[in-house]
Amino acid sequence: MSHRLLATAWARTLAVFALSLAPLLAICAYAEAAPVTRVAYGTGKIVPIPASIPHAEGDMIDQRIIPNLRWIAQRYPIYVTDGYSGPLPNGEHAGCDGCHVKNSDHYNGLAVDIVPLEPSSKCDAHWTAITRLALWAEPEQNKPRPPFRWVGYDGDAGHGCGNHLHLSWNHAVAPMFTLAEWVEVFPVSFTGVKPVTAPKKKPNSAPKAPAGPPGGIAQASTGGISARPGD
Repeated sequence: MSHRLLATAWARTLAVFALSLAPLLAICAYAEAAPVTRVAYGTGKIVPIPASIPHAEGDMIDQRIIPNLRWIAQRYPIYVTDGYSGPLPNGEHAGCDGCHVKNSDHYNGLAVDIVPLEPSSKCDAHWTAITRLALWAEPEQNKPRPPFRWVGYDGDAGHGCGNHLHLSWNHAVAPMFTLAEWVEVFPVSFTGVKPVTAPKKKPNSAPKAPAGPPGGIAQASTGGISARPGD
C-alpha cells in the first residue's frame, strides 16, 4: 500500500475517532459551563431532601433549590451532610444544632454542606469530583459564579478537601429561620418543583443579594464545621 493510501486511511480513522468523542466532549462542556441564572420568587418551603440526592437522614432544604441540587447530584458523586438547620413547625429541630454561626444561610434552608459519596476524611482520590465541583462553582477564590452566594472550600478555614464543601445560594435578605422572598437559581429541565412567577409588583432593577463577607477565612464559620454530623 502506498504512503498516500496509508495517510488517507489514518486520517479517516482519526476523523471517526474524533466524531465518536464529540458527544462525550459536548456533555463535559455542558456540565462544566457557567449556568444562566434566574430569580425564583414565590413562597418557599422547607422540605426533606429527596432520595435522588444522597444525604444524611432528616436533612431538609428550601424546595426552590432542589432542582439545582438534583442537577449537581446527577453529575457529581456528592453526599449532603447538612442543609436547613433550625426549628420546625412541629417543635422538632432539623439539621446539625449548633454547627453554624449567627446569620448562616443554613438557617434559611439555602445552603448545603457536601462531602464525597464514598466517605473519606483524607484529601484523597475520593475528593477529586468534589474539588471539581468546587472549582466549577468558584473558579477564582472569593468570586463564586451565580447563583452561588458563597463557596467554602480550599482556602477557607474549616472547609476544603478532606473536610467539606459549602454551597450557599444567592437570596433576598431574610432573618434567621425565615424563608427568603426570592432565591437565585439556574433553570434545569427536570425542575421537580413548579416554576414560580414574579410578584405583580416587580422591582425596578434586579434584586441584590444580602451584603456580607466575600468569603474566605472571614466567612469560614458560615458553613458546617465537620464532614459528618457528630464529628
